[in-house]
Amino acid sequence: MKSVCMALFVVLFVSCSSDDLVSSKDYTAENEQEILSYISAYNLDAVATGSGLYYVIDEQGDGAAITSTSDVTVKYVGRYTDGTIFDSSEDEAISFYLQYVIEGWQEGLPYFNEGGVGQLIIPSHLAYGSSDYNSIPGGSVLVFDIEIIDYAAENEAEILNYIAENDLDAQSTDSGLYYVIDEQGTGAQPTETSYVTVNYKGYYSDGEVFEENSDGSSFYLDNVIEGWQEGLSYFNEGGSGTLLIPSDLAYGRYGSGTIPGGAVLIFDIELVAVN
Repeated sequence: MKSVCMALFVVLFVSCSSDDLVSSKDYTAENEQEILSYISAYNLDAVATGSGLYYVIDEQGDGAAITSTSDVTVKYVGRYTDGTIFDSSEDEAISFYLQYVIEGWQEGLPYFNEGGVGQLIIPSHLAYGSSDYNSIPGGSVLVFDIEIIDYAAENEAEILNYIAENDLDAQSTDSGLYYVIDEQGTGAQPTETSYVTVNYKGYYSDGEVFEENSDGSSFYLDNVIEGWQEGLSYFNEGGSGTLLIPSDLAYGRYGSGTIPGGAVLIFDIELVAVN
């Protein structure tokens, strides 16, 4: 995930409610004509809203519905109607809460589901208004090509691919967790709040190891990620196997430390003790 200090991301988080303390020119008619000319020039199948926003849906997306307060992850390119790019995520996904960004995004993204692809064409009153802001001139119409990441679908596909490539006898759960039992174990079975001792190796689906401990790591299960809380409960003391954990049961869309947002995590585990 890119830093929130990137230029556009900082701009997106600025409310335009304090706009026009210096300038109050009304660009509504001018912006509308500019947008209609842009739509005509590129023969876009654009939909207008009552606010003046236009949007184009190339793919609706099959994931979760989006609201104006959703936590979303998006790849984007931002440009003016003449094609000049003023910023982009450069193929990296940016995560943020939608209520903190400009109105054009707050209104526009809920027309899509996660996994959706399309374009937002935003008049200045739904962006940065009539005053200059950073490098964006006052009154600018902004066009965003957007791809809304559906981590649930991407993680599922990644896990299933890993299972197939490694010929694993994996079981799935309603939460999206997959697990493989090599040895069930004969001792006590932990609950999600048990104090346990575990040997483990954590790695990504490409095999890169990010953490391991073969000396016995002890902790309360309710203090670790959900994938461990649920996953270890399928084993008995002395058991061993593998947990394949989607990001929403691990470190989510923002990641943690060196673990990137949206990452599937795989753990080879040995449940040494249930105390």
